[in-house]
Amino acid sequence: MDFKIIQGNIAEQTADCLVNAAGTSLAMGSGVAGALREAANGPINEEAMEQGPVPLGGVAVTPAFELPANWVIHAAAMPHFADGRATEESIREATRNALETADELGCRSMVIPPLGCGVAGFDLATGARLILEEIARYQPRSLAEVRFIVYRPEDQQTVETVARQVREA
Repeated sequence: MDFKIIQGNIAEQTADCLVNAAGTSLAMGSGVAGALREAANGPINEEAMEQGPVPLGGVAVTPAFELPANWVIHAAAMPHFADGRATEESIREATRNALETADELGCRSMVIPPLGCGVAGFDLATGARLILEEIARYQPRSLAEVRFIVYRPEDQQTVETVARQVREA
């Protein structure tokens, strides 16, 4: 499956589903989660937390409320307790589970951020490679468009370089 790299605020992206970079408690604090929580203008945090905690790499789904999407898939690439660090396996598993869940929901488009690379402290280039490899090898049923989004303009070049390497592999 192919993907696009974009830069911007995930809460402003129009898609069937948006992926939240969550911790296992599903509490929506700062970063991607905070942007989605604020823009949703509804009880998205409460609805997410009612489904938690989830296992590391697990996902939960909530309505998107006022976000320009139908669903938010909360992908737990980092533990929310203990040291809060993401791992290669947790990033891969959270990505796979988000892709599979999007397909189960019948989504055609998805926007995913660099799971585990913000407050969870994982290196952006390495994390992007893990996520983009999972997207590239995924065999979708309904999902036709995946956009990998970074917030900071300076991160886009890093991810574009990784994307070229993944596509050439």
